[in-house]
Amino acid sequence: MIAPTVLVLNGPNLDMLGTRQPEYYGHQTLDDVRALCERVAASLDVELDFFQSNHEGAVLERIHRARGSADAIVINAGGWTHTSVALRDALVVPEIPIVEVHISNIHAREEFRHQSFISPIAQAVIAGAGITGYKFAIEHLAAVLVPSEGNAARS
Repeated sequence: MIAPTVLVLNGPNLDMLGTRQPEYYGHQTLDDVRALCERVAASLDVELDFFQSNHEGAVLERIHRARGSADAIVINAGGWTHTSVALRDALVVPEIPIVEVHISNIHAREEFRHQSFISPIAQAVIAGAGITGYKFAIEHLAAVLVPSEGNAARS
């Protein structure tokens, strides 16, 4: 069996993890997030494609290219979560499972952060678990994508 590929997408300002608002996002960097995702994916026999951009068009194009090259998407869209219909529309193009991740608990923050254009099309939403949310997302998708005995997600 060919290992499934999970595309991990990170939106604006996530390249500033570790220095930007550590009271919400902690002190771990995007490199730490990538390393965690790589470790988890390797342990689950899942291929990982990791991408970050502060430019919405670049993320949209990466999502379009995921059609046929990725089996699932983990996305932390940052501020675009609350504002981008274009991002939401792009995410339905590949027709693959999506898990929305937020490092902070967006529901315990400003009112405008409570709205997500992604949640209605996501298979799961993980918020407030720190960067461990990425681990949970990859584990969930591996359970969905990789058949195993007793895997409730496949039965």
